[in-house]
Amino acid sequence: MQTASTNICERMGRSQLSDSKRRTEIDCHLCNKSIHEVSLLLNIPRSTVSGIITKWKQLGTTATQPPSGRPRKMTERGSAHAEAHSAQKSPTVCRVNS
Repeated sequence: MQTASTNICERMGRSQLSDSKRRTEIDCHLCNKSIHEVSLLLNIPRSTVSGIITKWKQLGTTATQPPSGRPRKMTERGSAHAEAHSAQKSPTVCRVNS
């Protein structure tokens, strides 16, 4: 039986599959099992199974890849802090002309 916290994490999409479970999915696929059968066997959503199989076919690996693109220079928290700090130094009043 699964705990309540595990069920909440699975419903919110926060669970991550271990490498062994991903490898098991690929092994089942290589044994000519359908995506639906693999999904029922491992108790994983079909979309997850098909995504992992597609990734394996394209890249030859199931490992998590680094994100594409350059990282941001300033985080959202940093930019919010900078905005708040500049507003404290020189508060301005915006008036809308109607």
